[in-house]
Amino acid sequence: MSLETKFRMLGTDNAPGQEVRQGVDGLGDLMRGDALEGRPVDFSHGDVDAHEPTPGSFELFAEGFGKGAAQAYTEYRGDIGIREQVATDLAAFTGAPVDAADGLIITPGTQGALFLAMAATVGRGDKVAIVQPDYFANRKLVQFFDGEMMPVQLHYAKAEEGTAGLDLGELEEAFKAGAKLFLFSNPNNPAGVVYSKEEIASIAALAERYGATVIVDQLYSRLRYSNVAYTHLRAEPIDPENVITIMGPSKTESLSGFRLGVAYGSSKIITRMEKLQAIVSLRAAGYSQAILRGWFHEPAGWMDDRIAEHEAIRDDLLKLFRAIEGVSARTPQAGSYLFPALPDLSVSPADFVKILRVQAGVVVTPGTEFSPHTANSIRLNFSQDHAASVAAVERLATLVERYRT
Repeated sequence: MSLETKFRMLGTDNAPGQEVRQGVDGLGDLMRGDALEGRPVDFSHGDVDAHEPTPGSFELFAEGFGKGAAQAYTEYRGDIGIREQVATDLAAFTGAPVDAADGLIITPGTQGALFLAMAATVGRGDKVAIVQPDYFANRKLVQFFDGEMMPVQLHYAKAEEGTAGLDLGELEEAFKAGAKLFLFSNPNNPAGVVYSKEEIASIAALAERYGATVIVDQLYSRLRYSNVAYTHLRAEPIDPENVITIMGPSKTESLSGFRLGVAYGSSKIITRMEKLQAIVSLRAAGYSQAILRGWFHEPAGWMDDRIAEHEAIRDDLLKLFRAIEGVSARTPQAGSYLFPALPDLSVSPADFVKILRVQAGVVVTPGTEFSPHTANSIRLNFSQDHAASVAAVERLATLVERYRT
């Protein structure tokens, strides 16, 4: 694959914050009626003004700043004192030990962790099993590292109660065909479904049987609704040297501006990730690393309140979407994403997303970012101002009717 092709496949037009760079040429002939008034809402990412960062975060950052060089120039994998605290917290959260010295790295965001983990495990021609739909960067990274994608379907819309809907038969076929890496997010981004204990146990058993490595993105594993059960892959009977778990405080805790993530698990893979980080960014920003001292140590009741706030927004938006004829949407069990499927419209899904931004001031992410099979779906990050998000979806509903076939 040529460099030109490789970078063309890394399109960022629909990435969070990038939508403003999209052209709207030709939309004039497609648009009907006048623009709708209302407060603009960008559902491509969460609103940290509506859901503020964890209390005390700035003070921790200031403490890190006050330490000067000792905090600014940490090991490439991060400050050892911070890693030790984070390792203890993650071990308690996931139910399996974490090696602070050799099995954990602090990265520039979970996106940085994902890039490093993939770079450490995918070579040219390697077969990689990925879920469809799943996080938009997954397939782009496989392509960038010249790997071969082996899609595994997630039948989230028709799954049995209490399951995410992973096609375990397809996963085993991918392993039989030579896939040595499986990458997935749990809770799933964009559908918000949580893998059942049985599904996670099956993933672990299949990875063990075929000697495969698994990278699991657990970014939203703290933001779970109705006490939904959650099973951590790393606590299952699976070789710990074949698992990398990725987490961070950017979403649930609204700390995305500090660009912090962690990856933990296989010491071999973590060491590779550190070597690569050393030539990419050296380290996660030294002063920002100090923020992790407050992770998992939020004030009493703070996390419960945050979950309740998001659940209330989720429920109100679901009611609005389900009142639109032809729309289907599974109730997210965790995270802050809705992934409704829209009815057939007189314009293409890609054009409707642009029209929605221009005529209603509503930014959403097209479903094609997550799977070629979900073109009629849109993803909304509902970590927004409650009233503004409701009004925005009401405007969206108006445009669906305006452009319905």
